[in-house]
Amino acid sequence: MVVGINGVGKTTTIGKLASQFKKQGLKVVLGAADTFRAAAIDQLQVWADRTDVPIIKQEMGSDPASVAFDTLASAVTQNADVVIIDTAGRLHNKVNLMNELTKIKRVMQKVVDDAPHEVLLVLDGSTGQNAFEQAKQFTLATEVTSLAVTKLDGTAKGGVVIGISDQFKIPVKYIGVGEGIEDLQVFNKHEFVDSFFK
Repeated sequence: MVVGINGVGKTTTIGKLASQFKKQGLKVVLGAADTFRAAAIDQLQVWADRTDVPIIKQEMGSDPASVAFDTLASAVTQNADVVIIDTAGRLHNKVNLMNELTKIKRVMQKVVDDAPHEVLLVLDGSTGQNAFEQAKQFTLATEVTSLAVTKLDGTAKGGVVIGISDQFKIPVKYIGVGEGIEDLQVFNKHEFVDSFFK
């Protein structure tokens, strides 16, 4: 399950992950559970086409939990290895967000007992303090298990990664260093720290 506010590179990160998993020979299915914005569904469709992986989607405004359920059910039928569920990024109301994410999780567990196996929070590394606030909101709303920090191409914006990882005790799993499909890297803490001192 991938969470994060709109504009942090969530859908792009999903596309890059789908590409990586597919290259490893894994069967991937995407679920477009951000039904709040038509653009989110369209954007995920573009990545599904680009990476040639199946996508499960419904109309804009449909129940996100229903999309998650259909995605998992379809993935089980297809014998898929990896399911990536995109979720809405709006933070206008913490209660709604919490309820929605909790419901998606609960519905997924009707298909796969211990789903989701991972909740990946995507943060924009260039937003500094704002990324802290986002991490705070999403860790309250759902059980975040790992982080992906995007937009770390260019200047030394990555310092926020250390602070967030330290404060929330959540490991950074991926970093996004550009727009290309290959520009999502597994986070290497040693290389990362070294980059500050070069």
